[in-house]
Amino acid sequence: MLLKGKTAVITGGTRGIGYETVRQFLLNGAKVALLGSRTETAEKAVEKLKAENKSFEVRGYAPKLSCEEEVKRTLEKICADFGKIDVLINNAGISSSTPLLKFSEEEYDKIADLNIKSVFVCSKAAVPYLKETKGVILNTSSMVSVYGQPSGFMYPASKFAVNGITKSLSRELAPLGIRVNAVAPGITETDMVSALPKEMIDPLIKSIPLGRIGKPVDIANAFVFLASDMASYITGDILHVDGAARA
Repeated sequence: MLLKGKTAVITGGTRGIGYETVRQFLLNGAKVALLGSRTETAEKAVEKLKAENKSFEVRGYAPKLSCEEEVKRTLEKICADFGKIDVLINNAGISSSTPLLKFSEEEYDKIADLNIKSVFVCSKAAVPYLKETKGVILNTSSMVSVYGQPSGFMYPASKFAVNGITKSLSRELAPLGIRVNAVAPGITETDMVSALPKEMIDPLIKSIPLGRIGKPVDIANAFVFLASDMASYITGDILHVDGAARA
């Protein structure tokens, strides 16, 4: 129960790594405000979690994460519903594999809005609450923030930005008692990866020194640790959870 008594806000919490992070926070005693892209998906995720354990204290919300006013109103409601906010996890994001010459301004703006602007908007809106609780901001980075990827340049670019935001805010917010870190997942067994054919998966596994693809719980456990008091002297760090695949 590493997070007993804490209240967390987790964006992109309806599926994959985000959903498992919500689940692990609840299993570790936290109360969780789960944020999804749509009210229906957020409510469905909450129902699934409650079906697993009816005592889980979790609620769903669906603000537009790049809209400052919507996010501010939602955090006000979350604070009214739960009493406080101890942890913000900026997990929502979208990837891309579009080649440069086919990359549109529309796709660029879509990725920048969700992967970068929402981190700024949510972090800014959360600071007044986190200042009171000496809380934590955690961001989802990626292994591609280290060396990029062969196509879809804007995704790694957005994660390079997340790393910069993490390191800069850790210095700016430290005097307020707020810690800021990021988790950089490697190849993880999400729905998208699980749908890949075996001939694509096997070479990926061989490229990972630990010899396996990560599981969502591997990433979620890193978030649990960084949100807990066990990490009380860790800030400004990018924790790589990738089986040394970046090496």
